[in-house]
Amino acid sequence: MSQAPGAGYRQDVLDARVERWLPDLREALALVYDDPDAVADRLLAVAAAGYADRPDDLHRLDLRRSLAPDWFQRPGTVGYAAYADRFGGTLAGVGERVGHLRDLGVTYLHLMPLLEPRPGPDDGGYAVADHRRVRADLGTVDDLRDLTRLLRTEGISLCLDLVVNHVAREHPWAAAARAGDPRYQAYFRTYPDRTEPDRWEETLPEVFPDFAPGSFTFDDELGAWVWTTFNAWQWDLDWSNPDVLVEMADIVCFLANTGAEVLRLDAIAFLWKRLGTDCQNQPEVHALTQALRCVARIACPAVVFLAEAIVGPQDLPAYLGRGRHHGKVSDLAYHNALMVHLWSMLASGDTTLSSHALQQLPSPPASTAWITYARCHDDIGWAIDDEDAAAVGLSGQAHRRFLADWYDGTHPGSWSRGLVFQHHPETGDKRTSGSLASLAGVEAGDPYGPDRVVLLHAVVAGWGGVPVLWMGDEVALLNDPAWAEDPAHAEDNRWAHRPPMPWAPDGSLPDPYGVLPRLRDLLATRARLPHLHAATSAEVLDPPAPGVLAVLRRHPLGAFVGLYNMTAEQRHVPWSALHAAGLGHGVAVLDHLAGGRPVRSEGDHVVLPPCGASWLTDEDPTLSH
Repeated sequence: MSQAPGAGYRQDVLDARVERWLPDLREALALVYDDPDAVADRLLAVAAAGYADRPDDLHRLDLRRSLAPDWFQRPGTVGYAAYADRFGGTLAGVGERVGHLRDLGVTYLHLMPLLEPRPGPDDGGYAVADHRRVRADLGTVDDLRDLTRLLRTEGISLCLDLVVNHVAREHPWAAAARAGDPRYQAYFRTYPDRTEPDRWEETLPEVFPDFAPGSFTFDDELGAWVWTTFNAWQWDLDWSNPDVLVEMADIVCFLANTGAEVLRLDAIAFLWKRLGTDCQNQPEVHALTQALRCVARIACPAVVFLAEAIVGPQDLPAYLGRGRHHGKVSDLAYHNALMVHLWSMLASGDTTLSSHALQQLPSPPASTAWITYARCHDDIGWAIDDEDAAAVGLSGQAHRRFLADWYDGTHPGSWSRGLVFQHHPETGDKRTSGSLASLAGVEAGDPYGPDRVVLLHAVVAGWGGVPVLWMGDEVALLNDPAWAEDPAHAEDNRWAHRPPMPWAPDGSLPDPYGVLPRLRDLLATRARLPHLHAATSAEVLDPPAPGVLAVLRRHPLGAFVGLYNMTAEQRHVPWSALHAAGLGHGVAVLDHLAGGRPVRSEGDHVVLPPCGASWLTDEDPTLSH
């Protein structure tokens, strides 16, 4: 029976990690603070305490992950995101449903915010009132530890949200600030009158213009204006104060020691404020993330960071590291651009714009990965870049308006049944809520609706990185018609695409459109293809046929080409396009989404059915006999 290592060994490991990561920590802090060495000493103390508190089984996990740092990049990695209460009722209830996740192939589970939120409106749990307590209706921190242990036995890593930009007005830090404690008042940006807020707001966009206009709120108890980017009861933290960084580092260690293996850094783009800018994507954001990551690498290296940065395509790669931060910040980041362009291609039936736009994005560092997804808990903002649109002869503004109209169902011929979210008349910006299935035409009864659900998941699963399914999409759940009946949700129609899972009394999950077995097969096929390891970049080709997206991966075992027909008509891809990509030179080309059989072809063309997908590689002649 294995025993825990002795104290001397543990100290040697800690010293080695400090030696490895201290230079990166100091480098990051020097970009932000006047006395980086003093801040580094405080963070090392936090890391050492977190290391000492770490349970033995998590120390063993740290060792295994240190020997396999690409664990989250492998083709068998599949993600799933859910609200704990809507998936299983409680944390214990989530554990009772783990068989469903296992059978689907899930190895990464993101449970939406489950730390104690403020009472009343809480932005879906993102207004955290206590980082060290779980929502009472879900369970306790001990229940969370039990769940993470259960998930690890099933090979599933838990992802938790860490909201880094703000805390709830009721959080102990904010409560102390309201009570007059100068130390905690310095955790926030407060102003005695409107002079400074007015200067800042000249360049600040509004996140929720409908129900939370402006970026500052006057708090009667505080007697001052406080920075509130999202809602009046979500107070932005002042990260120029190193006390905030040290507090967050301690929380990182606490959550890691409950067994969380991925921390999703929510609203990370907003951390640093600079007058005259939109206060997003500032360089200090990446330095601060690098510093937090160094603390985690010392105390709990099994943990990786996911950047929740829903930003423009040119700003996105920096969250995985560019320049001096290359490979030193977040390990994972959302590929928001891919998600937006998936829906753009489906609505327009044209892949020209999206192929061009996706070609402009640089490859991420080889040690990192994109989170790819077709849908998530949030609304969809139609982030089509004006320059990308102009490059293919389109108006970015007109195309964004077309997409918003198509997906709220007002455009003639639309099969979508979405809802308008946060319409801004002055800018014309109109975002969209709605479940994947309702947006894809299933609710409207379009015959290709279920095929679009599978097609979207084929693209995100064939991209590499970590494909994440949103709760219920595996059975094509429709918009929740009762979303507004809960008074806490009545003003936020994003709850339309967050319906509870409709478990049957016997524990099964109804699948009226036959999507579930198709997705199981898709994900099982993915796990068998080494070409889909995230270290191999996805290269978007020029469209080989109208309405077809083509993605090439140049793997040492040979080329992999994903072909995706984003139209409801049969398409023919010339063999010459596959030959140019490196396929079909003297050997058969196999379609792994057709059971590994030779790809369907007619004469000089490969045939794609309506809303169909193919994953193609050359046949390995050494395995053919």
